[in-house]
Amino acid sequence: MMTVSFTEFRKNASAIFSSIEKGETIHVLRHGKEIAEIIPINQESKDRPSWKQKRMKLTVQGEAISKIILDEREN
Repeated sequence: MMTVSFTEFRKNASAIFSSIEKGETIHVLRHGKEIAEIIPINQESKDRPSWKQKRMKLTVQGEAISKIILDEREN
């Protein structure tokens, strides 16, 4: 378990989230009082997206929605 101040959390968010992904639990303090506990998701939940993973691009077959809207406006 790691404890960081809110200011330190903001300055080092990327490194802190990397620690969380490795299994570390983080406690965030503001003015010396604990305001948050950030825990990693269970390893069984690998289907959840990670902020570091490549994102999927969603595509839909057919005409672009902007074209459909413009066609409707003309009619």
